[in-house]
Amino acid sequence: MTITNGRVPLDDPRPALRRGRLQDHPVEGGKRILLATPRGYCAGVDRAVLAVEKALEQYEGPIYVRKEIVHNKHVVSSLEAEGAIFVDEVDQIPSGSRVIFSAHGVSPAVVQAAADRGLDAIDATCPLVTKVHREAMRFSRDDFEILLVGHEGHEEVEGTAGHAPDRVTIVNNPDEADTVEVQNPDKLVWLSQTTLSVDETMETVRRLRARFPNLQDPPSDDICYATQNRQVAIKKVAADADVVIVVGSANSSNSVRLVEVALEYGAKAAYRVDYSTEIQQAWLEGARTIGVSSGASVPEGLVREVLQELEDAGYVDVAEVRTAEEDLIFSLPKELRPSRTR
Repeated sequence: MTITNGRVPLDDPRPALRRGRLQDHPVEGGKRILLATPRGYCAGVDRAVLAVEKALEQYEGPIYVRKEIVHNKHVVSSLEAEGAIFVDEVDQIPSGSRVIFSAHGVSPAVVQAAADRGLDAIDATCPLVTKVHREAMRFSRDDFEILLVGHEGHEEVEGTAGHAPDRVTIVNNPDEADTVEVQNPDKLVWLSQTTLSVDETMETVRRLRARFPNLQDPPSDDICYATQNRQVAIKKVAADADVVIVVGSANSSNSVRLVEVALEYGAKAAYRVDYSTEIQQAWLEGARTIGVSSGASVPEGLVREVLQELEDAGYVDVAEVRTAEEDLIFSLPKELRPSRTR
């Protein structure tokens, strides 16, 4: 079984399609779909999902995964069907077992807790998240205070903050930038969660800098290329769309941001769905142009099903709106590379 690059497994747990569920009601001027590109899997997600698949193939015994490997209901359910066991914390894993850390990354405390239980850990953290971890450690060593722009409680933010717990203050949104307190405004740097809205993050930083003029930037952009590319594409689609449909799970930060960006940039309405079966007829009434995209942890097969259902409603004219090319590939964790095959 594999769901890498959008291939859908035969033992798929998603709801069954019922073709003809959506009705083709006439709209003046005809109907069309604007399909945002890039969309779907990024390199970090592809690496993390493939890591679980390879571990299931390669090792005997159970494969545990701490937290969701990526934030997508379908991906997690599919991997569970193949035998992966998802847990919230490593203390739920039997001593001596094998565990995979999710793409969102973990704190040093989690790594140590796994070691204390004698767990054989495979780190599937996205390399772009690891980069932010290294920045946090470096600035902490240099006695900087770190303002981490991100959503408190998100696994990635918890992991990054855990690399410099005494130095990090989380800033959730632009309004918090107006009230956050620091000890030394002359030795201050900001970092960010990789899956945020680019525009909202820059507004947060603008307001922080208005209060702290000596605030330093990270050495390179923390918001990942895939998040930025998907937001650029949805902005272009949204300007001409009556309705935007984003495929992605509710706990997927980058998917939720795509809905917000679509509304901000001109879409009259925007909705997030896990599956095409969630699309409601009422959303389509009077809509000539529908924009479609998906978050960075969504298999392409789920997008294709959205297009199939919309075709039943008369949206057969599909135009791709491409704003970037993506060819980045990350190598698997060292334990799973061919040279280490067991």
